[in-house]
Amino acid sequence: MINFKDIKNRILKKENVYYLMFISLIFFLDRYSKTKIINDLSEDIFYINDYVNFNLVWNTGIGFGFLSTSSNSIYNSITGLIGIIIIFLAYIIIKSRTTDKILFSLILGGAIGNVYDRITYFAVPDFIDIHYKNFHWFTFNVADIFITIGILMILTKDLFFKNEIN
Repeated sequence: MINFKDIKNRILKKENVYYLMFISLIFFLDRYSKTKIINDLSEDIFYINDYVNFNLVWNTGIGFGFLSTSSNSIYNSITGLIGIIIIFLAYIIIKSRTTDKILFSLILGGAIGNVYDRITYFAVPDFIDIHYKNFHWFTFNVADIFITIGILMILTKDLFFKNEIN
């Protein structure tokens, strides 16, 4: 049986408030960057240098455009699944040790930013276009950066530093 009093006490621990602030910071950095691009990108492509452009693309799929679809039922199912994953990540953060809390907070902050866009715009604004000549990597956003860094750091920690980092 789920002990809601225990869950409430774990959530309200002082250290968890810091992680909530960290998650909120990631969310607001993502929101700021997307709002700036949506409102200020007056031309189709803004060239930063020979390797990076800002090019607004509306992504209806998941990370890096995978599973893009025009079907409302598939889109809503994916959004619902992401919502469940967000709840699960929040639970993991509450139950985890310090290092894992930080890494999962990176992922959660980015995931909340992207699901906010899915609900608000029915698509996620991706705009960072990294390329070399005619080869373009997937277009992505600030939330995707935090999600990717979090996942890569968890994998690195689990593969190479098992039981050494708390």
